[in-house]
Amino acid sequence: MTVPPRFLVVLDADSTLIENEVIELLADAAGSLDLVAEVTEQAMRGEIDFAESLRARVKTLAGLSTGVFADALRLIRPTPGVHDLISGLHANGCSVGVVSGGFHEVLDPLAALFGLDHWRANRLEAVDGRLTGGLVGPIIDARAKAAALREWAAAESLPLRQTVAVGDGANDLLMMHAAGLGIAFNAKPVVRARADLAIDVCDLSQVLPVLGLRG
Repeated sequence: MTVPPRFLVVLDADSTLIENEVIELLADAAGSLDLVAEVTEQAMRGEIDFAESLRARVKTLAGLSTGVFADALRLIRPTPGVHDLISGLHANGCSVGVVSGGFHEVLDPLAALFGLDHWRANRLEAVDGRLTGGLVGPIIDARAKAAALREWAAAESLPLRQTVAVGDGANDLLMMHAAGLGIAFNAKPVVRARADLAIDVCDLSQVLPVLGLRG
């Protein structure tokens, strides 16, 4: 019996691991949803710099209570097939990472819920239980996403040819290029055009047969 190869699969978070855009859930609470949604779309299409767009969107969250994270988590919708994908990968000795332009404050509990092996995201600055509208630490942009994939592959002793990157926005393109296989998942046209293949059904378990694996 042939043993299937091990893979590291790295997913984007917003609109990939989950159906939501977390920044929009937070912005809705802050009353800045329309502005933030438009800037998010521009960034996803690659029309504006991600770091610039992130700072502009986060600035609108100033004054929110940190209790907003619990409210956002209650609204999170896991993407169909995500649990099947992760359990199927783990059953075949593979690892799963998520690297997000979103926020650790929401991704950390999701990582525990989904059983992720690796995860990385931005951190929001808070003082006395209120968001300041700023960020703490390095911004997780396209370069940081690609760097995370390489770092985790090295930690797993896997060659890059056995890595897979799955995403939907322009911010995912560098990690998709770095990976052995880049998959556009319900993606923007600019991403579909540059990916190795595209999955256009909202079911993450479809990644398994692409890798020759079953759940």
